[in-house]
Amino acid sequence: MQEARIELVPWGDQTGIANNDAIKMVRMTRTKDGPEFPGDCSSAKALERIAAALEKLAGAKAGLCDFSAADAFVFAAGTATLVPVPRVNRVEIRLLRGIDQVRDTLLANTERFAQGVAANNALLWGARGMGKSALIKAVHATINARLAASPDSEPLKLVEIHREDIEGLPRLMALLRGQPWRFLIFCDDLSFDGADTSYKSLKAALEGGIEGRPPNVLFYATSNRRHMLSREMIENERGTAINPDDAVQEKISLSDRFGLWLGFHSCSQDDYLAMVHGYAEHFCLARAREEIEREALEWALARGSRSGRTAWQYIQDLAGRLGKAVE
Repeated sequence: MQEARIELVPWGDQTGIANNDAIKMVRMTRTKDGPEFPGDCSSAKALERIAAALEKLAGAKAGLCDFSAADAFVFAAGTATLVPVPRVNRVEIRLLRGIDQVRDTLLANTERFAQGVAANNALLWGARGMGKSALIKAVHATINARLAASPDSEPLKLVEIHREDIEGLPRLMALLRGQPWRFLIFCDDLSFDGADTSYKSLKAALEGGIEGRPPNVLFYATSNRRHMLSREMIENERGTAINPDDAVQEKISLSDRFGLWLGFHSCSQDDYLAMVHGYAEHFCLARAREEIEREALEWALARGSRSGRTAWQYIQDLAGRLGKAVE
């Protein structure tokens, strides 16, 4: 009789896996009637052990998620699972100053989506630190607060996908398709450089694919660039393509997949100080108004910009000097 050996060959850290009980060595004896396993181990049991070991190596089953566990999740592309976020890092929408028009537009679009009617994907682009991602998270909280007043409404779920995982967007949409909840997928600081071709996956996922975007999914992205592609990337296409105009149009057509383009621009000094005073009043930071303004302007001058982020950083510094926490 000929003896054969079946071995599960793991990949990755060999030392760590060597102590894994899931990895077993199975001996079998080949006979004329088929494989025969030693002792009282049947073929079925041995195959079950092999399947269990492979499943453990591969990680959790893709797509399994308890959507009632939280209202916000992060997409883990490696295992195609959603990780609940118990507490979202955000500020109240009333504290976001100087962006009233885009705030109202995004809030109305999101509310329509939450109510089950037509809504557009949105691209929030423009000046850094002006509250693009903060607005998306604040709008999500505001809509859920309104939905909570209706006992028959389900909360809107916020799902963040990281920029480096954007090629997994079609897989994420497949996981969410057909679920009873409505999902707002959010990607922060979305941009593409050099030979990066992952933007093509995004184009197909948003529009153009056979399935199309699931009706219970909306996609919001933030970027410092209006077309999400670097000027160098576009100019290279213009200079090397046989038909430069067609090449450039193919590159910038990604932004056309977003029905809403919401621009954020550098704020004025008055708007900047309004942000600072709004934060100071909200967190009850006792300091003379004139002194706060003087310090806030010096803080902005030292950093070379006036923005919501700069205002927030000054408030954190002020709160720390006053011995207070800001949460």
